[in-house]
Order: sequence, then structure tokens, then C-alpha cells
Amino acid sequence: MDIREIQNLIKFVAKSGATEVKLEMDDFKITIKTTNEEAESTTTYVQQVPVSTALPQASAPQPVAPTAPPEVDENAKYITVKSPIIGTFYRKPAPDKPVFVEVGSTISKGDVVCVIEAMKLFNEIESEIAGKIVKVLVDDSSPVEFDQPLFLVDPS
Repeated sequence: MDIREIQNLIKFVAKSGATEVKLEMDDFKITIKTTNEEAESTTTYVQQVPVSTALPQASAPQPVAPTAPPEVDENAKYITVKSPIIGTFYRKPAPDKPVFVEVGSTISKGDVVCVIEAMKLFNEIESEIAGKIVKVLVDDSSPVEFDQPLFLVDPS
């Protein structure tokens, strides 16, 4: 029995609703146990506490603590350029060439902002927006994940 057959068996058992299946053959044994989601569900009871209807008693006024203004994310006004692939992030087309963009650089839609190497292929990453580079979020020659933020761009 190969791995695909075992995976298909696991999927079949999960769909069937069985909680445990044992399979014994000449040279191996397989036991597949699944959990029953319905059996593990919990019921939550909400109990209302009766509220006293007594008259409020006069007391000394309590000082009110000043509330801090809500924090505003300063990066909310910027657009994030994200990595479309997994690979190694490079700011330059070659080690002896200048970087594609610096903080403060003005870019147009379609301008190359970096290169990401994936499986020995160098993929030029083009900007999908026009604006000004505010921040570079990744160090040169660093590995990046899919959808990882690379740059902050001010579109105004």
C-alpha cells in the first residue's frame, strides 16, 4: 500500500463518519482514528442575573480619568507593495548596479521596484501603483514569503 492509497483511505474514513478503523494486512497494520465534532461540541448556557431596582444612593462624585485619544496607525494612509511570490528579495538588478528605488523615490505604475529570485529565476516586481516610496520593509538579500509587505508607498 503506497502513501496515496493511505491518504485516500484517511479521507474516506473522515467522510464516512466512522471514529476508528483498523486495517491489518500481511506486512503492516493501520489504525485511523477520527474525532466526532458533534460529540466534542459544547453547549453554553447564558444566565441572566436579576438587577436590583433599589434607588441609587447619593455619593461623592468620582473623578473621571482622562481618556487617551485612540491610536491612529500612521501607516494606514500608505499602500503596501507585497511580494507576489516566495523567494529572495534583491533591491538591485546586479551587485554592481544601483538600487531600483530608495526612500523618497517617485514611482509610476509599471516601474520595477525590486527583483525576487525563485528557483534560479530573477523575477522583476513591478509597481501596481504610482506614488512615493516611504519605507523599505525588507533587507536586501533576505528571504520573503508570498504576500509579505515589501514597501510602503504614499499614493498622494
